[in-house]
Amino acid sequence: MSDTDSYADLIRKIRTIDIITRARVCGQQAGVHISLFKGQGVEFSDIREYIPGDDIRAIDWKITARYGIPYIKEFVEERDHILYIIMDLSGSGSFGHTVSKFSTMLSILATLVFSAVHYHDRVGLFLVTDTVEHYIPARSGRSHAVHAIQTVLTHKPSSSRSDLRPACTMLLQRAKRMSSVILLSDFFVPDCSRELSLLKKHHEVLSIRVTDPREHELPDVGLIELEDSETGEQILVDTSDPAIRKNYEEAAAGYEETIRRTMRRYRIPFLQVKSGEDCYEPLRQFLSLRPGGEL
Repeated sequence: MSDTDSYADLIRKIRTIDIITRARVCGQQAGVHISLFKGQGVEFSDIREYIPGDDIRAIDWKITARYGIPYIKEFVEERDHILYIIMDLSGSGSFGHTVSKFSTMLSILATLVFSAVHYHDRVGLFLVTDTVEHYIPARSGRSHAVHAIQTVLTHKPSSSRSDLRPACTMLLQRAKRMSSVILLSDFFVPDCSRELSLLKKHHEVLSIRVTDPREHELPDVGLIELEDSETGEQILVDTSDPAIRKNYEEAAAGYEETIRRTMRRYRIPFLQVKSGEDCYEPLRQFLSLRPGGEL
């Protein structure tokens, strides 16, 4: 939120987000809300390898004997969800050709938070740059949702850099019960493969990347100065040179593929959204692909 925004403007923004999200959520078909979490439940879900700390009573001895390593049965439960959102507030979020990436991430965050309120689920929030700048424990209720959105709008990051590793580590320490975790970032971050691997072992993890169209290709506008919004580094680029534009596009495509490959490696569902787009329908389809996933 800019310095010129008043408290009344803030309330109007939150109210508008709430109304739009509530209309979308309530417009969906109501039904039994099946938990995404695994545990001692009523419906069989899957079989996976045993992880130290799992309940030994869930071991499937026939499968274990067949493969020589312990496997356990998983079940889904009808119980409230816990959702943690790790939101990247680094300097690159301010970039946007027409709409900033931050604004798009805020819309996604609000949709997720108010949807959780609709289903009486609990939501926790990590606001991160290259460290965890603010942590909101998981709670339910509309007042909690409004507080979370208000915190995002009013928070002034102390750093412009980005690193998801501290938040992943902190979440592993704080979240004692299996939860859903959504990473909301442009993923211009240091490699966090190790942390993602650990997180995936104990929680359901999803990733949403918000990018701007100008980050995928350079327009032919002649000589321009580009600045890294996280480091402040500047470089003069001649965008009229086809070779430079091609190299830029190839580098951007290569980086995106690296992110997708990492997510595939750890079986983390991945969604990419471009700033300025209506994010609701892609988000709804993304979540609906998972058992019990809904908005």
